Amino acid sequence: MKYFSCAVCSNQIFFANSHCVNCQTALGYIASEKQMGCFEKHSTTLWLALNPEIKGKRFKPCHNYQHHQVCNWMVPADSEEIYCESCLLTHTIPNLDNPDHIVYWARLEHAKRRFLYLMQQLNTMPRPKRSQDDRFGLRFDFLMPTENTPVMTGHANGIITLNASEADVIYRETTRIKMGENYRTLLGHFRHESGHYYFDLIKHLHPELIEEFRELFGDERQDYSEALKRHYNDGAPQNWADYYVSSYASTHPWEDWAETWAHYLHMMDTLETAYYAGLVVKTNKSDLNNLELKENPIGAQDFDLLLQHWMTLTFNLNALNRSMGLDDAYPFTLSNPVLDKLRFIHHKLLNMTLKNQQHN
Repeated sequence: MKYFSCAVCSNQIFFANSHCVNCQTALGYIASEKQMGCFEKHSTTLWLALNPEIKGKRFKPCHNYQHHQVCNWMVPADSEEIYCESCLLTHTIPNLDNPDHIVYWARLEHAKRRFLYLMQQLNTMPRPKRSQDDRFGLRFDFLMPTENTPVMTGHANGIITLNASEADVIYRETTRIKMGENYRTLLGHFRHESGHYYFDLIKHLHPELIEEFRELFGDERQDYSEALKRHYNDGAPQNWADYYVSSYASTHPWEDWAETWAHYLHMMDTLETAYYAGLVVKTNKSDLNNLELKENPIGAQDFDLLLQHWMTLTFNLNALNRSMGLDDAYPFTLSNPVLDKLRFIHHKLLNMTLKNQQHN
C-alpha cells in the first residue's frame, strides 16, 4: 500500500487513521483522489481539504464515520449520498445492540476497505448492486450466525456473504486449525470471495478468455456440489502442491481460480507496500536475487521480474519471522503450474475492461 503523510506536519499517516497522531489534524480517505486527505472541520458535514493539490475542496465524512466510527472515508460535500463508496457496498450488518457486533463490523469494514484500495489501484473498483437482476454490481452481507441459522461465507450472483464471526480472532484461528489451513484472515476472505465475483464479470465481459482459463484451471462446468462432497469426504489429492496454490484450490476450477486470484492480490498489495517503503535486499546468496523495486508493481509488464522480487521478499519475511519464533509470514510454495496461473491473471487483468461494469 502507498505510504501517506500529513499535509499539515508531514508526519507519516496510515490508511486506517482518522486523525494525525502528531498534530491531531482530521483525516479521511478520498476515493476519487486515491489519497488520504487532511481536513479543517467547519461543521459536522463540511470539511475543507488541506492537501496542496486539492486545497479548499469540500467534503463530508461518511455517515458511518460520523455515527459509528467504523469508517474513515469521505464523500463530496455536494453529493446526495451519505455513505462513501465502500459503505455503499455493504447491504447487511449484524445487530448493533450487541457491543461485540460493533467491533466485528468495524473489523470487517477495515478489511473491506483494504481490499477495495487495491481494486482501485487495479482499475476494477466494483459498484453497488442495484437489484437482484444486476449481474455487474456487488454487495456485501455481514451476518451473525445463530443456533438455528448458520452462516456460510460465500458468493452468489454478485452477493458476498461473510460470517461476521470470522472477525472474532479466536473463532477464526480455531476454524483455521480445525480446517487444516495455514492461512486464514478477514482480508483473505474478501479477496477469495471477490475472485468468484470477478470470474462472473470475466465470463460476461471477456468470454474469449474462457478457453485459456480452462486450459489452466480446468473446466468450470463440472458439477460443483459433487466436487465439494468429494473434497470434504476424500480430502485433497496427495500431490496437490504440484498443481495448486492451496489444498482447497484442488476442489474445483472455481475454487482454484478464487484461491489463485486472492494470492495474486496478496502479492500485489505486499509488493506495492515494499515499493513505497523503499525496501532493498542485497544478498551474496547464490540461490537468491537482490530486491530493488524501481517501479510500482501494479501495472508493471514484467511479471517474471515481479515473481523474482516476490521470492526474495518472502524468503526474508519468513526468515525474520523465524528469528522471532513465529510461524512463516508466507506459508506457501508456488509450483510452475501455479506460476502460469498467476501470469495469466496478471497479463490478462492488465488488458481487461472490467471497469466497464460501472456503465452496465
